[in-house]
Amino acid sequence: MDIRHFRYFLAVARHRNFTRAAEQLGIAPPTLTRQIQDMEAELGARLFIRQARDVSLTEAGAALMIEADATVRQFESAQRNAQRAGRGEIGHIELGYVASAVYSGLLQKQVQGFAGEYPDVSLNVRESPMASLGNMILEGRFDLGYVRFPLTMPEGIESVRLMAEGFVLALPVNSWLNRLPSINSVHLQNENFILPEQVIGTLQVAAQGNFSPKLGAQPGGLVAVIALVSLGQGVAVVPESVVGHVSLPNVTYKPIADCDASSWLALIHRRFEKSPAVLRYIERVRHTA
Repeated sequence: MDIRHFRYFLAVARHRNFTRAAEQLGIAPPTLTRQIQDMEAELGARLFIRQARDVSLTEAGAALMIEADATVRQFESAQRNAQRAGRGEIGHIELGYVASAVYSGLLQKQVQGFAGEYPDVSLNVRESPMASLGNMILEGRFDLGYVRFPLTMPEGIESVRLMAEGFVLALPVNSWLNRLPSINSVHLQNENFILPEQVIGTLQVAAQGNFSPKLGAQPGGLVAVIALVSLGQGVAVVPESVVGHVSLPNVTYKPIADCDASSWLALIHRRFEKSPAVLRYIERVRHTA
């Protein structure tokens, strides 16, 4: 017996009539009769009591109906879930991000948008060090990541370019720089630079001012960077999205008048990704970016 026999049996049991059951199933009544007879022969028990117009269940038939109904429901559920998984509508995604993806609002917009469209795909979202996120995706510890470019990625990682933004200077409120009508790159030549994970802004400011930067600590995430600025240990070139989102005592943000450097957020993923749910996320980001 297979699932088809259970469906035939349930149709006859519910309609209590072979002709009406055959019409529902789209088969000829004699074909249906033979299928039920084959079931009875295999089970060694009669399933129906045949009467002039209708049929009724025997005790064996009544017992089988409960199990057959549950089996068909479970089979159909498994079939639907397999089809949905193949379409990327259910599954699981491990997603890493750098803090500036949160400050920009991009991470919230894309994660919440995806979750709204595909509520049966579970998302585990965790902050991660940017320098190692590409390798962790290759290793399978993450599926996707939001990072800030320009950045060197390992072979096998591809990216979807997203939002670009410029840089601002984070500095202590008592810094002499706050007394200037505007801050240019050359004014920063004697400052100690606290380094965020993305150092391109610092290097481009130094190049614009034609000096070698005095490099200080690189403590990790942007909050840690701003914390050191708050403690008076230096200045930091940070993404514009930090302004208004990271507010610590003794810190102010100023534009750098002659700095046109920029960076951009990107979604990184494995080049030959196979997970339908992950592919669905990447596809959605491409279409909504």
